Amino acid sequence: MSINFAEKTEFQFIETVRRRYALQKIGDDCAVLPKDSKTDLVITTDLLVEDIDFKLEWTTPEFVGHKSLAVSLSDVAAMGAKPVWAMLSIGVPEKVWKTDFVEKFYDGWFALANEFNVELIGGDVSKTSDKIVIDSIAAGETKRGKAILRSGAKAGDLIFLTGELGGAAAGLRLLEKGERYEKSKYKNLLLRQLKPNPQTEIGQILGAKNLATSMIDSSDGLVADLNHICRESKVGAKIFDDKIPDQFDLEKFHSLFNSSEMVNFSLYSGEDFELLFTVNPKKKFQVEKELKKHQISQIGSVTPNAGIIELISKGKSEILQAKGFRHF
Repeated sequence: MSINFAEKTEFQFIETVRRRYALQKIGDDCAVLPKDSKTDLVITTDLLVEDIDFKLEWTTPEFVGHKSLAVSLSDVAAMGAKPVWAMLSIGVPEKVWKTDFVEKFYDGWFALANEFNVELIGGDVSKTSDKIVIDSIAAGETKRGKAILRSGAKAGDLIFLTGELGGAAAGLRLLEKGERYEKSKYKNLLLRQLKPNPQTEIGQILGAKNLATSMIDSSDGLVADLNHICRESKVGAKIFDDKIPDQFDLEKFHSLFNSSEMVNFSLYSGEDFELLFTVNPKKKFQVEKELKKHQISQIGSVTPNAGIIELISKGKSEILQAKGFRHF
């Protein structure tokens, strides 16, 4: 039976390929490969396509360069690994090739790479007929057998989240409405979309100290990513509405977004690139101590109700559907 692209979402297609070809190494933010007797290598790849993942009229070449590496470093962070090297390929149409776009793109990429001592070890540059296409590959290292997978959550574990949610989606909505970074008074929201920051330091701490039982980055939205953990770990989850950190003050943003939009941003919209992770209750205080310089929130707990994500809001329970950000 052939695979019908038109009838499947991104996640359904990946799952179809995974099952059809028995691909056991697919299912986490990175693939895990042995490097030597003491070290594992984690590797990820991301594809960014103009007018799907970014629009030139919304952003700058430097921001695109930054984001193309940031999304891959976020995957490495989600494995509890230290980033070490990357490969970068870019295809651009002739009209863009004749500008300074590529040079400025690399300026943005290297600014972030230098921040985390990531070495560029290879890649390719080519022309395309119409749109810019970027292929980002990044690798990190962990102790042998210590990469944090999505499949390690246990009933009773606590659910933690770094940072705040919804900013990237709100920034995207503002861009769609015509807001532009240079003249905007909402620069913080726009930067969450245009220039996201991977939680590399937190990921390394959780990995080095063996503090998380499972982890994923919040690139697809809170509910969708929590569902990924639940599916791989064969568990359920209960989260509390008033514990979920978001970037919205109703009085400040009521003229821009309605309350239902803001709820949707926090629960279902992606590209915040925070870390969602589970912790054995016995390690709660150690996690809070090790990450005291960072913003983290305990938003719920893991349950034995496999595949069920429950939201508690004002004393009422609601079963959430596992929808989130989609590339197609």
